[in-house]
Amino acid sequence: MFFIFGLRTKVDQSGVVQQVCRHCGNQAAQVITRRSTKFTLFFVPLIPVRTRYVQQCTFCGAQYQIDKADARRLAVG
Repeated sequence: MFFIFGLRTKVDQSGVVQQVCRHCGNQAAQVITRRSTKFTLFFVPLIPVRTRYVQQCTFCGAQYQIDKADARRLAVG
């Protein structure tokens, strides 16, 4: 008997905000995304392994990991 298992990451865009980038210092749109990784068995996602929130500058492309509270605050307004 064999099992097919692995990890699958799903990326969802939570929102876009105008802020000054920490890397380049330009006022630009910052995209807030949620990346959730789940353990899969026979290509069916079962158990969440990790969830990360990332802020990415649209001007320079720099990415920063942010916590869940900041992601919710920025995505709402």
